[in-house]
Order: sequence, then structure tokens, then C-alpha cells
Amino acid sequence: MQFYRSHVLICAGTPCILKGCGAVRDAFITELKNQGLEEEVRVVETGCLGPCDLGPVIVIYPEGTLYEKVKISDVPKIVDEHLLKGRIVRDLISEGSIPGIIPYKEPVYFGIQERIVLRNCGIIDPSSIEEYIARDGYQALAKCLTEMKPSEVIEIVKQSGLVGRGGAAFPTGLKWSFTANTKDDQKYMICNADEGEPGTFKDRLILEGDPHSIIEAMTIAGYAVGATRGFVYIRGEYGLSIDRINQGIQQAESMGLLGDNIFGSGFSFKLEVKKGAGAYVCGEETALIESMEGNRGEPRVKPPYPGTHGFLGKPTVVNNVETLANVPQIILNGADWYRGYGTPKCPGTKVFTMTGDINNKGLIEVPMGITLREIIYEIGGGIPEGREFKMAQTGGTSGGCLSGEMLDVPMDYFTLPEKGSALGSGALLIMDDSHCIVDIAESFMRFFVRESCGKCAPCRVGTVRLHEIVKKVACGDGTYEDLEILEDLGRTMRETSLCGLGQSAPVPIMTMLRYFKDEFMAHIEEKRCPSETCKL
Repeated sequence: MQFYRSHVLICAGTPCILKGCGAVRDAFITELKNQGLEEEVRVVETGCLGPCDLGPVIVIYPEGTLYEKVKISDVPKIVDEHLLKGRIVRDLISEGSIPGIIPYKEPVYFGIQERIVLRNCGIIDPSSIEEYIARDGYQALAKCLTEMKPSEVIEIVKQSGLVGRGGAAFPTGLKWSFTANTKDDQKYMICNADEGEPGTFKDRLILEGDPHSIIEAMTIAGYAVGATRGFVYIRGEYGLSIDRINQGIQQAESMGLLGDNIFGSGFSFKLEVKKGAGAYVCGEETALIESMEGNRGEPRVKPPYPGTHGFLGKPTVVNNVETLANVPQIILNGADWYRGYGTPKCPGTKVFTMTGDINNKGLIEVPMGITLREIIYEIGGGIPEGREFKMAQTGGTSGGCLSGEMLDVPMDYFTLPEKGSALGSGALLIMDDSHCIVDIAESFMRFFVRESCGKCAPCRVGTVRLHEIVKKVACGDGTYEDLEILEDLGRTMRETSLCGLGQSAPVPIMTMLRYFKDEFMAHIEEKRCPSETCKL
């Protein structure tokens, strides 16, 4: 085994790849060879570290120095000064990061984050099962198979309070128990990695940065519910995620951590990848199952539910990527440990993807119950160009829209619905005061018209009508009656649509009317767009 005195960790998540991390990696390898340091310093590609707007990002250990927006031209200086002479290149890191003689100070961006799901992202080489094992990987699986009964595994997940992180927030342990208590000759475990919500890319970066955590968690879940086969359903555009999961499956099989008679326990579990075709509605679990069976991706009428009648009519558990990523740590550390994060009613952490009008865009993991103000101004660095905060949409396009008066409301799955919003999958879109609410609403509704599968009338017809009315208001032709129709139609769609797409499509409109009705009124009464965005 070769030992290195320094490691150069280069973020190789999709955002950094798009910004040229591959060329930076090659430049480091070349320059280290030129300086004769290739046997002393190792270059490692990792998953996403988080600050996607600052890429390419590199971290040099053992100091832990983080360099942002690294260019190829910066590499010779970093190698010569930092890696050869031991002097941090101060003009290439954030001002104020080096108080006194301390070599590195953690940026505020990471300061109030708590990493459970993202514990390995940006730290290990995601293509190395050995590095995952070195971070306690597969110990939770070993504990389950050698020390715990399936019912005990389910019980600890129940006690942890873990709920689904895909948006529905259904108790994970309870969902597992439905399938575990069903008698059948074959059961299935499915990881929902479709992630079609605009602005959401957390599942992709988890799969890219820590694929073995999902493989281990699915195997644990399979043991708990009695499933011997599993599938990772990934949207086809996620090429890097697909490659890394497939590589991880091969590595786990070669080490006997996946396949037949794992750890000599008698339990066998086989895992494979299924590619989706990019339909938004396939994020709904029954539409996903229909797609896996080779049918058009449309939701099923429920009941029966997948827990008892799922893939090929067999008992099936469907869990989101982020939900599963919590499981190994819960098994290793216990339910009480997990409940030490978040709120009593909603324990744990939440992974968000921050986009829009915010200085620090990217991937973050924070305790449940954190406020929107803390996320925007402490982690996100505030609004660019000194503009005022106007609105945050939580949960992607189907989520609610929060105004400035909601900045101090706790962000969790049970508090936000009381305010008419939802935490959803974790997309967090921030908008400043330059945007028009009506124009934004028209854009959202146009999206839902395109993505409705058309199976049920409330969604098929309702999305079209919502879009027509909002577009009419945006053009200055709206009436008071139109606003009443929007609210009435929204309530009807939420109560009668077959699946979550139709049920959630009116949510942004209804919250906009609740918090920003004055802008709709300006378009109707004054034929004026306050932001001068709409062409009236």
C-alpha cells in the first residue's frame, strides 16, 4: 500500500465537470510529475462538495484548504507554493479565510450544515469501494445481517422518525412494515432516482458522490422487508450517476457484499439499474412502476398500494435516494442519535439545492427546522447586487411560494403545509424583487400543461385552464372572476386529481394568490405590471 503526504481532492460532480474540472485534474497530474511529486501527492476525483457556483473546487489535505474557481493557469502556483514549499496560496482562497497563523478556516457556507446524507460527498473517491469501506461503509449492512432480525431493522427506522425525502414525507419504517407483513414468493425494492422536479439535482449528486451508500441502504431495506431483488430507477439523462451505480454494483458483488449469501447470512440480494425516459410524472411511484413494466408512465388508481401490489403485481417498496442515504447511519448510530438533529416532530436533516437569485448556489444539508432566513443569508450569502428578497419556492415547481414574511418559519415537512406550502423534494428557488409574480406563475403553469400525462380529467383539463387564466391576467385581460376561478379550480384539482402531479400543480398559484395577490390586482385593475416584465 502506498502512502501519500498530501491529497488533492478535485470535485467531479456534474456542475464542476461542466466548468472544466477534468482539465484542472490533468493539469495537476502533469505539474506534479514535472515537480517530481507524483509519488508524494495523490490526485483524487470526488463527488460534489456543495458550492456548485464556485467550481472547479479543490481541497488539499491534510490542511483542508479549499480553493475555488480554480483555473488551469492557477495549478503551477498551487503545486509549487502549497504542495512543494508548504505555503498556502492566499490570493487564491477567500479573503479572511486565514486568521493569524491558522492555515484554513471553514467557510460560513459549511458552518451551520450537518452532513449525514452528504457525509462522504466531496471526501471520498466515489469509484472506490475501499474508500467507502474506510468510512465505515457496509458496517451497517453487516450489523443488520449478523446481529438483527428484519423486524428489528424496521423498528429502529420507525423509532428514528425518518420520513420520505422525495416530497410525500410518508414514515419510512411504516412503509417498510406494509411490505414486510405481506406474504409472497417475491418482493422488490426500488430506489426512485427519477428526479424530474425542475431545480432539483440533489439525488443526482448523491448518486455521483456516494453510490455505495445507496447500494448498502437498498440491501438493508431488502433484508428488512424480505425483498431479494432491487432496482435503481434513474432518469436516462443522468449518465454519470448510472455509470457510478453500475460500477458500485460490480464492486460490491466482487467483494461478496451484494449477490448470494451476503456475509454468510443466507440472505441474497441482487441489484440492477433501470433507465427512465425523462417523464416528470414518473417521479410518482406507481407511474414509475408502470414505466419499469414497459408501459406508458401513468399513475395507477390506489388502493391497492405498491407495498402490497407493486412491480409485476408483487409487494414493492419505493424509496427516494435521499431517504435511503440516511439508513446506514441510522443503523450504525441509533434512532436517538438521529433524533438529535432536526425537530422532535421531523427529525434529521434535509438536502436542498439552492438556485436563483442567491450568491452561493449549490448543494447543502441542514437540520430540519432551519429557517429560510438562515439558509439565504448565512449559507447562501444573501441576494446578489444588494437587491431585496421577494419570494422563495420550496419543493420545486410544484411547491409553494413564500414571501418575506415567511423568512423565519421553520423549514420542515409539517410546519410549511400549515402555511400553504410544502418542503417537497428539496429544490429551493430564490427570487429577488426584479421578478413579476404573474409572469412566474404563467411559466410554472406552462410547465405543468406539458408534463401532465393526461390520464385524469382534473389534471389534464385543469392545468390547461390554470395556464389560460394566468396568461390572460399577464396580458392585462384578467378579471376579478378569474382570480376566483383560479382558487376554486385549484382546490378541485387538489382534491380530485389521481396523483401528486395534478394535486400539487395548483399549489404555487394558490400560495401566490395568498401572499402576492396585490400583483395580480395591479395587472387587473391598473393594467400594469409592477416589475415591468409583462407586456400589457
